[in-house]
Amino acid sequence: MKDLTQGSIPKHLINMALPMMIGMLVQTLYFIVDLYFVGKLGAAALAGLSLAGNAMFLIFALTQILNVSTAALISHAVGAKDQTDANLTFNQSMMISTVTGVIVCVIGYLGAEAYLNLISQDAETVIMGLAYLHWFIPCMALQFVMVSISAALRGTGIVKPTMVIQTLSILLNIMLSPILIAGWGSGYAMGIAGAGFASSLSVVFAVVLLCYYFKTSEKYVSVDFSLWYVDVPRIKKLLAIGLPAGGEFLLMFIYMASIYWLIQPFGADAQAGFGLGSRIMQSLFLPAMAIAFAAPAIAGQNFGAKNYQRVRETFTWSAIMTCSLMAILTLVCLSQAELMVQGFSDDKEVILISMMFLQLICWNFVPSGLVFTCSGMFQSLGNTMPALISTATRLTTFILPALWLSQQSDFQIEQLWYVSVITVCIQASVSFYLLKREFKKRLPSDDLTKNGLPKDTTDDLEKSKFSAS
Repeated sequence: MKDLTQGSIPKHLINMALPMMIGMLVQTLYFIVDLYFVGKLGAAALAGLSLAGNAMFLIFALTQILNVSTAALISHAVGAKDQTDANLTFNQSMMISTVTGVIVCVIGYLGAEAYLNLISQDAETVIMGLAYLHWFIPCMALQFVMVSISAALRGTGIVKPTMVIQTLSILLNIMLSPILIAGWGSGYAMGIAGAGFASSLSVVFAVVLLCYYFKTSEKYVSVDFSLWYVDVPRIKKLLAIGLPAGGEFLLMFIYMASIYWLIQPFGADAQAGFGLGSRIMQSLFLPAMAIAFAAPAIAGQNFGAKNYQRVRETFTWSAIMTCSLMAILTLVCLSQAELMVQGFSDDKEVILISMMFLQLICWNFVPSGLVFTCSGMFQSLGNTMPALISTATRLTTFILPALWLSQQSDFQIEQLWYVSVITVCIQASVSFYLLKREFKKRLPSDDLTKNGLPKDTTDDLEKSKFSAS
């Protein structure tokens, strides 16, 4: 356990974010390797990977319920020096994640084809997506256990073991991808199915290592099967914090699926181009997201310890760092978009659509950084409903204009990117307003005295005592 209620906040942010950032940069390399080898299989394969990969947003929605709530409740317990409470939260989270993983596995195999047919009219794209998903579903199911363990560690202020294990897992994935997709060394090329199989094998490896670490090293929280019973009050707490955060990712899944559905008439090239561009964009976001992910543990421990000024300072520093990184990435996309997408496809139309996407969508990077930061702070305060409201605002303001534009005779795909930029700016404004309101409600102002009463009230009491004497 690491005490984050003392010391420099920027230093804590950097120390926690740096290992996660390294892991995420390695994960970026994994995305790039996957895109490179699948892109060589043609536009339909790239589109199939993108459509199937979008299902991960649905998994993120479910895992985020446990990710956010587990980290928040454990960080509060650590701040309050209540190890028993932290252990109960962790074991309830592990129980839920195990059951949910099994259910997701079953539903995934039963519903994969229906999902792909809904958002694509191209038969070859559906076949490719289905081949990928059949091998990728175990990876999605195992995410739940991995997220519960990682969130528990983050809540106690520990991120390095998770980073090391995830990095090793991703490196394994990078090595397996060309072997399984292209048949390097083996002579047996699985094609797009190999990408899904490589991901599943690497996640199995990560889960085994995380479980081993917990069994041999971590002492503050640990697996205790006697706590694997249905504790209704604790589950309610987890869901109260986690459901809005999960809803946030669910809305992102709906947002991405809506775009794929809207651009169906433009063909597989358009879906492949958007999929390539969006994956590169998500890869670019990872370092900034590392800072946003570090902030909840720091702010959460200080909130639990009632160090309210440090909670505010955590927001200020994380916003500065995240938005600065996003500003740099905006300049990179504006100047180097062609360089970033070259080599992933031989289809000129796919490359052109990806370039156009990155050069337009990059204008929402800085407001996205503010959204990430605000979302992390909502998690630290144990109330993620404002983040859900913020995301719902973005979805609503995007879907309605996008549907109207798609019905016009001169509808062009880039119109969707303009609407997206505007809606993210709206979302950032809403997030910031809701966070200010949340701070006002949950964080007593600095003029509180030691007895917990407002300064004005204390002054009145002192005056009364003086008068009485």
